[in-house]
Formats: sequence, structure tokens, C-alpha cells
Amino acid sequence: MLSRMNQRKPARKSVRKTAAKSARKSAPRAATPGKSRKPPAAKPAQAKHRRPAAVPPALPVVQAALADMKAVDVRVLDVRGVSDVADFMVIASGTSDRHLRSIADRVVQMAKAAGQRPLGVEGEQQGEWVLVDLPDVMVHVMLPRTREFYQLEHLWGVPRPAARGRA
Repeated sequence: MLSRMNQRKPARKSVRKTAAKSARKSAPRAATPGKSRKPPAAKPAQAKHRRPAAVPPALPVVQAALADMKAVDVRVLDVRGVSDVADFMVIASGTSDRHLRSIADRVVQMAKAAGQRPLGVEGEQQGEWVLVDLPDVMVHVMLPRTREFYQLEHLWGVPRPAARGRA
């Protein structure tokens, strides 16, 4: 029993000492005489919504797929600075629900072939509105009545051309 009492216990560091030590380490150092510290370089002001000049690689692929499948009334909306979801929205119409699904399938097929993996495809089962989400490009393929009802061009601030009057 005496041998246990004579053994030294390991010394614990005082919490106060370690806190004071870390405070000294993190405190800013005073400038030494003769040496001046340079202030950090100011960053140039950047516009909040700057439009990059480059077109996303998926956009020409989408346009080619829509032209190949004979989509009707194709509109490309530049929504950079307006939406964080995508840089471009492509809105097209099809003549029937089967045509819509075929157009969407061709867009997905050509995008995959070009190395642009789709992030998702929605609405293929319903057939009135198919959405294909690609990197930086969102493709909406709708029936004309659905497109007229939702008016996405108007929602995103791009007016549709007026219907021609009778001559």
C-alpha cells in the first residue's frame, strides 16, 4: 500500500494555462520597428450576375435533337442572372403525347452520346409535359394547350411572338 502512495500521479495541465497560451498564440503580433505590414490586397469588384460568354455544351446538343425530332415552336430562353436553376431554358412543343416522349428520349440519347449526363427526366408517364434536366440547360417539351396554359415564356420575362392576324 505504501508503494502506491509513493507513486507520482501524472501531472494534468491547468485549463487556465492552456487557454492563456492559446490566446497568446492567436493574438496579432505587434509590428516590429522598421518593418511595415502590407494591407491585404483589395479584390476587384465583380458584378453579381455576370454573363459568361460561353454557351453550355449541352445547348447545341439539345437544339440538334429538337430539330432532328421536328419539335414545334422551339424557344431558347437565357435565364442567367434570373434563375439559379439553369443558365438556359429550352421550351418546345410536340404534336402528341407520343411525340413529346420521343422528343425527350432523343434529347436524353443525344446528350448521353455527347457526354452530358441528364440529371433527371420528369413527366414521361403523364405525357403532357416532359422535363429533361441537363447541366446548365433545362428542356421543357409540352403539348400546345399545356404550353399556352402555363406560359413559361411570359413567366421568365420573354414575350411570345403575337399570332398573325387575318390579312
